[in-house]
Amino acid sequence: MSQYPGARGLAFKEALLWERGRKGRVGISLPERDVPRSELDAGLVGDKPELPELSEVDVVRHYTRLSTWNFGVDTGTYPLGSCTMKYNPKVNERTAGLPGFANLHPMMPEDCVQGALKLMYELERDLLEITGMHAASLQPSAGAQGELAGMLMIHAYHAHKGKQRHKILMPSTAHGTNPASAALCGYVPVPVQLSPDGVVTPEAIRQVMDEETAGIMITNPNTLGIFERHIAEIAEIIHEKGGLVYGDGANLNALMGYADVEKMGIDVMHVNVHKTLSTPHGGGGPGAGPVVARDVLEPFLPVPRVKKDGDRYSLSSDAPLSIGRLHSFFGSFAVLVRALAYTRTLGKRLKDVTEMAVLNANYVKAELKDAYNLPFPQPSMHECVFNDALQHKQGVTTLDIAKRLIDFGYHPPTVYFPLVVDGALMIEPTETESKADLDGFVEALKTIAEEAGTNPEAVTNTPQNTAVIRPDEVLAARKLILRGEMPR
Repeated sequence: MSQYPGARGLAFKEALLWERGRKGRVGISLPERDVPRSELDAGLVGDKPELPELSEVDVVRHYTRLSTWNFGVDTGTYPLGSCTMKYNPKVNERTAGLPGFANLHPMMPEDCVQGALKLMYELERDLLEITGMHAASLQPSAGAQGELAGMLMIHAYHAHKGKQRHKILMPSTAHGTNPASAALCGYVPVPVQLSPDGVVTPEAIRQVMDEETAGIMITNPNTLGIFERHIAEIAEIIHEKGGLVYGDGANLNALMGYADVEKMGIDVMHVNVHKTLSTPHGGGGPGAGPVVARDVLEPFLPVPRVKKDGDRYSLSSDAPLSIGRLHSFFGSFAVLVRALAYTRTLGKRLKDVTEMAVLNANYVKAELKDAYNLPFPQPSMHECVFNDALQHKQGVTTLDIAKRLIDFGYHPPTVYFPLVVDGALMIEPTETESKADLDGFVEALKTIAEEAGTNPEAVTNTPQNTAVIRPDEVLAARKLILRGEMPR
């Protein structure tokens, strides 16, 4: 490959809007007022927000410039590990934008929203078919809220049994937000160490599981991209002691069509439909984290849930043991629309998604295994983890490698996570990247590895093709500038 996507070009650097603003500039023309002037709140008079005064062209150029600084899956390869930043089919956007979905008001009577309720009911059925579970609720509006819902259900289950427990087992490869979700429910996370090949063993579980432990939070495949092959035996040990198994479904795109979650012994799991089933949302955009559960936990699912009676659909909250509502309505409904569009477009070919995601990750792993250190060299599932052990000898760190990738036109992968790997480079190519695009990404990383050995400064003094070269990230985090000042 003779050249990379990254290139020098026009890189606009603009002043803050407060600095650009000038007294008297106006960007809009309002019609003449035809009603008497009235202050909405007299208490606000004299304390109005100080905003920059800008012309129309100032505003248009500002937002257009901002759009040119964005990088996303529609721009290029986006290899964030553990985030599933894959291409979002535009047919899903078209479907979510249909007026009958996009213009719904959540307070409309059920007779007027039968189509939306049917869509939600059908999505629940699809999630149950994909996972093999018994019942579902679409209430959680994000993956972390899905985790919380699962833990609240486990907490409610033990309370209903008459004896609350106080601990939850937490493998070191659990998803990053798992400990917080457990702690919010009053549980103390108990760490579980991995075997040398990166998985949890039954022996490790037996050592820490007791009658004071509510269960385990386990991610499968784990955050190393490795399948927890002992999951069924681990679940059996947990169940023998009266505990429950929470499965983090963030990596479900490595299992669809091939694994029955219920047969693994999982009692409740959230599904990041905004990652696995379209709507990749890096940066904290809109999400949805439905939970699916075995029959033992169905009574505790959040409400309301969609019920079908003949050809009519309704929302039901008739569940005395439910953990209740998680929010007023159903979060980002458009995410649910996109998810159903995804499952119905692919149908049984969801297995192809799994196959290509796993193939792409193992291809990248095989191509880079001689250029970067592989702490866990065994075959991966949907993502793989390298680190900077080889480059660190030359004074080049994981952060340097990530910054240098920007000069080559690639968004860096996830860095320094999972924490179980020092200096981690976590790559998830997803199923949507072609071999040609992966080859370009691989060649860029190989070139950086060569530079680290022959000319380390070419890597450490980067990026060079951006408006800002290398900000002081610690200073930026500790001394935030959250507002500008109008020129006097």
